[in-house]
Amino acid sequence: MKRIGLLTSGGDCQALNATMRGVVKGLSHNIDDLEVYGFMNGYKGLIYGDYRMLTAKDFSGILTRGGTILGTSRQPFKLMRTPDANGLDKVEAMKQNYHKLNLDCLVILGGNGTQKTANLLREEGLNIIHLPKTIDNDIWGTDMTFGFYSAVNIATEAIDCIHTTASSHNRVFIVEVMGHKVGWLTLYAGIASGADVILIPEIPYNIDKVVEAIERRKRNGSGFTILAVAEGAISKEDAQLGKKELKKKMEEDKKLYPSVSYKVAKEIEDRTGMEIRVTVPGHTQRGGSPCPYDRVLSTRLGSAAAKLILNDEYGYMVGLVNGKTKKVPLEECAGKLKVVTPDAQEIKDAKRIGISFGD
Repeated sequence: MKRIGLLTSGGDCQALNATMRGVVKGLSHNIDDLEVYGFMNGYKGLIYGDYRMLTAKDFSGILTRGGTILGTSRQPFKLMRTPDANGLDKVEAMKQNYHKLNLDCLVILGGNGTQKTANLLREEGLNIIHLPKTIDNDIWGTDMTFGFYSAVNIATEAIDCIHTTASSHNRVFIVEVMGHKVGWLTLYAGIASGADVILIPEIPYNIDKVVEAIERRKRNGSGFTILAVAEGAISKEDAQLGKKELKKKMEEDKKLYPSVSYKVAKEIEDRTGMEIRVTVPGHTQRGGSPCPYDRVLSTRLGSAAAKLILNDEYGYMVGLVNGKTKKVPLEECAGKLKVVTPDAQEIKDAKRIGISFGD
């Protein structure tokens, strides 16, 4: 008999259901007695004992279904040791609910913050397996996270659609792409869609270099320019500020601009007099069905997690490294961010074909 718990935490993405399906199928096809408990709405369900037993029927037909059948919520890691409004010790409550169900393992699907709490629970003595979910692809220890390529597809399609109207009106268009503090999603979507300028957090931009790229295209006979701008893009001037100064500057910018893309648009307009349009696909990048790549990746990661559970190996994240699934100790990867390095091969290749990064 194996009793496992499942929970999905943090922002949703397209392949959460597919990954849970992989875990359960990997177990049910190898052992006769299996009980699966789903905690509702992320760590909130584990804290307050909101769970239900899941059956094979729950995992039927969800390979292509986006979102999560368990629901999710954001429970900041930095507040996990802080009692709730009623004085409840969250960590102790999670441990009690784990032991109440006599679980052999808790499988946690989520991003960086989720992973840090997963490692905390491991340190508290619980058997934990973490599966790397995020459209940002910023989890250290895995080459790829599930949800990333599905989001790349959506962001790419958004920029593709902008191309036709941009070329028709000879305008400069900015498409703002999600990704939090890293630029993987913007980088891949920008390259895939033929964006002319890509601005990512890891390479602070010089607005004069951005304008230079736009004007160079005009001189070469291209009347329009497409910019793929990460939501966390930052100027060189702002990047040189200290933490307190930067925080103050960002608060001031929020009063003037809805997001960084509008700030970039205003700066380009002021320097060129050109008409700039901004498009923000937003949470569409998290929605819809998982792409085929993510369905395969999720199934593989889920199956690999099942193998660890069958072998009673706990305290790991299951990642993808050089095309192979790999168990990575949680203590080695928790709290680390995988960022785009300015000398990454993708950056060099993109610059070689004329894409500007504003540097």
